[in-house]
Amino acid sequence: MWGLVRLLLAWLGGWGCMGRLAAPAQAWAGSRGGPGPVLLRNRRSWVWNQFFVIEEYAGPEPVLIGKLHSDVDRGEGRTKYLLTGEGAGTVFVIDEATGNIHVTKSLDREEKAQYVLLAQAVDRASNRPLEPPSEFIIKVQDINDNPPIFPLGPYHATVPEMSNVGTSVIQVTAHDADDPSYGNSAKLVYTVLDGLPFFSVDPQTGVVRTAVPNMDRETQEEFLVVIQAKDMGGHMGGLSGSTTVTVTLSDVNDNPPKFPQSLYQFSVVETAGPGTLVGRLRAQDPDLGDNALMAYSILDGEGSEAFSISTDSQGRDGLLAVRKPLDFETRRSYSFRVEATNTLIDPAYLRRGPFKDVASVRVAVQDAPEPPAFTQAAYHLAVPENKAPGTLVGQVSAADLDSPASPIRYSILPHSDPERCFSIEPEAGTLRTVVPLDREARVWHNLTVLATELDSSTQVSRVQVAIQILDENDNAPQLAEPYDTFVCDSAAPGQLIQIIRALDRDEVGNSSRVSLQGPLGPDANFTVRDNQDGSASLLLPSRPAPPRQAPYLIPIELWDWGQPALSSTATVTISVCRCRPDGSVASCRPEAQLSPTGLSTGALLAIVTCVGTLLALVVLFAALRRQKQEALMVLEEEDVRENIITYDDEGGGEEDTEAFDISALQNPDGAAPPNPGPPARRDVLPRARAPRQPRPPGPADVAQLLALRLREADDDPSVPPYDSVQVYGYEGRGSSCGSLSSLGSCSEAGGALGPAEPLDDWGPLFRTLAELYGAKEPPAP
Repeated sequence: MWGLVRLLLAWLGGWGCMGRLAAPAQAWAGSRGGPGPVLLRNRRSWVWNQFFVIEEYAGPEPVLIGKLHSDVDRGEGRTKYLLTGEGAGTVFVIDEATGNIHVTKSLDREEKAQYVLLAQAVDRASNRPLEPPSEFIIKVQDINDNPPIFPLGPYHATVPEMSNVGTSVIQVTAHDADDPSYGNSAKLVYTVLDGLPFFSVDPQTGVVRTAVPNMDRETQEEFLVVIQAKDMGGHMGGLSGSTTVTVTLSDVNDNPPKFPQSLYQFSVVETAGPGTLVGRLRAQDPDLGDNALMAYSILDGEGSEAFSISTDSQGRDGLLAVRKPLDFETRRSYSFRVEATNTLIDPAYLRRGPFKDVASVRVAVQDAPEPPAFTQAAYHLAVPENKAPGTLVGQVSAADLDSPASPIRYSILPHSDPERCFSIEPEAGTLRTVVPLDREARVWHNLTVLATELDSSTQVSRVQVAIQILDENDNAPQLAEPYDTFVCDSAAPGQLIQIIRALDRDEVGNSSRVSLQGPLGPDANFTVRDNQDGSASLLLPSRPAPPRQAPYLIPIELWDWGQPALSSTATVTISVCRCRPDGSVASCRPEAQLSPTGLSTGALLAIVTCVGTLLALVVLFAALRRQKQEALMVLEEEDVRENIITYDDEGGGEEDTEAFDISALQNPDGAAPPNPGPPARRDVLPRARAPRQPRPPGPADVAQLLALRLREADDDPSVPPYDSVQVYGYEGRGSSCGSLSSLGSCSEAGGALGPAEPLDDWGPLFRTLAELYGAKEPPAP
């Protein structure tokens, strides 16, 4: 029986796709249950191997993939086979009676490669397990149903131009979802479909490499390579997939610069200043980026002196510019050579050099109308001071280079000589003084002289003329400052009193050494000693000066050593004072000197006088202000004229019933009679306010009531005389129609109603009102 099951499983699912079921160990007592030896059979457990099912297999009926059988099953129908686990009942079904396992639909190994199930044999009647449950696996057998794909494609790669053969460009990788462990379904081989002969690919690794040398970017910059991956080892019948690789050649500096022409010609006007652009030169370089950057230089010294060349901001063009002023009359053309060189040179490509080129340049200088040219760039002239007007200072000269015979006119720019100290002859260009000049007032005069062509007033040039005023000995020496000093009465003979310094305003180079000399002779009270440096020492002589009330006035004579020599006399004031032991002044005669201890008597008296004057002014100002305030108070309080009084209190309007008692106006009978007695004065303030008396009933007539209220207001001394507007709630009386109010003012005295007047008697103006109150409609006319 067991051998038959093995053969059946081998035929259905392959070797090893079977199981063995063993019944539990049981004790057998003979063949019929009679006495005899007890036979024990060992229990056998499930033994499972793998079942296999081919993927993507689909048939008209469920496919048998295996069979389960147990030794306990003797074909009596008492054994029932159960199947649980992944796909049990849906993908895989089992015949409960026979144990046959079928697959109900096609399977995809790429979705699920295997299924784990649990098999069990139970008693059909009692569901009692006949064998312990056992686990087995059903594997989905792979077939070649997935083509290779490139998950990262399409690819982009870059390789330097001029690369050697075999240079790695990029590696492409394809993926095959089939089982790599079963057959050749996932064994891939790479080939180049498009891109030969420039590139190749490794069949096993997919590395793309260059196949030809010296690929030039300037010839072709981009290549499109198609790579194919085929499974089944590349054999016929395999599936394939492809991708594209865009290969870009990166630039290297393999091309030297080249001028498109051998000679460049430019022209420039002679008036072009330094830095003026003359023209552009460009050497062509097919390389890109930094590999195409160039530097330009002038090879000949002749051209480099007059012109300069630099590279523009892009590093491609050479900018030829003027370096120094040009002159058509001196030179009319320049010829030189210009070299262009790559700034970055790759040593690997030196064999393709040299990486420079040379071109010739010719620059023609064009003539242009030029302003007159002065013979000097600047003039330095000099004239002595104090010379008479019209003194010749110097001469400037200019000429027209285009036409030397053309006349020139000269002038001084007005703002350069605002004081009009100089004049210039228009034809000759000679400068002369207009007023006497003083060197001590101004040493230099900077003029701007204009030269204008007589034939063309627009051609003007200018030049700076510096005129120096030369010094003459025209200032006598004088003391540097007024000297007013003192000497103590106890000073020893020969004591230094003061150093006296002299000042000479003339220039030092004009022998302006100054000598000083005091009074000579035995009667001199003080000694003046010349220090030979423009100063002198004032000394106390051996014989003391006699005491005196007035200060001493010492004459000092000063003279210089110029040509001619000038002299002057100055006075030095010396006071004899009484000094303290420390040398400070205590007092001087004839008036007190300022001492460190306090102020003099005169200064104190002056200060006291000023303070007293200020106090008197303050008292006077206060008295005037108080008198003015009293006068204002009388006018404000006792003036009987009408005044405008401003109040900050805002009224409450018509709803304010507290500010004014209007009950009296509403009830005229409550008015009080006029107050007997003489009227109060209106021109002075009342000293005491009379108490308010209760008002007795007054007249019932409104006119009498208003007259009464007006008289009370005029006689009341506590209120100012101003008019007020009152709001009255009393409607008045005396109308023949009575009151129209809904408050029922039938009678002011409370009496009975009188006879009603017929509405028809009111006339045509009240016809509508008569109709509203039920009057008979008058007959139509």
